[in-house]
Amino acid sequence: MRKVFILCITLFTLLTGCGKGDSMDNNTEQQLDFQQLSMQEGLELMEADTDYILLDVRRIDEFEAGHIPGAINIPNESIGTEEIAELPDKNQTIYVYCRSGNRSKQAAKKLVQLGYTNVIEFGGIIDYSGEVEKGR
Repeated sequence: MRKVFILCITLFTLLTGCGKGDSMDNNTEQQLDFQQLSMQEGLELMEADTDYILLDVRRIDEFEAGHIPGAINIPNESIGTEEIAELPDKNQTIYVYCRSGNRSKQAAKKLVQLGYTNVIEFGGIIDYSGEVEKGR
């Protein structure tokens, strides 16, 4: 009986200790979060939005080959720890896309870490069915 009691106390202590650590980690993740949508959901949301930036994070050559009209280009590889002159308002909505969705997720995380508060990652241009602009 005593062994069962000690085992229960030990398990309770371990589980409550892990729970506290996990909730703190979840709060940290939530603070560094961005919204993730499909391409279609992002486009629909943009139609109703009036003050946003559409950000293509592909390489310059990819951007020039064809991008969603109205997009600006800041390659994912150039987003680091320094302020971004093209994105002065950290509260403005920023819709981020790339080719397939991988680089846009990376860029969205970096933007949130830089203090941007309204970042929406919506995948890749491979899922975009509208017309594209070429060049800069």
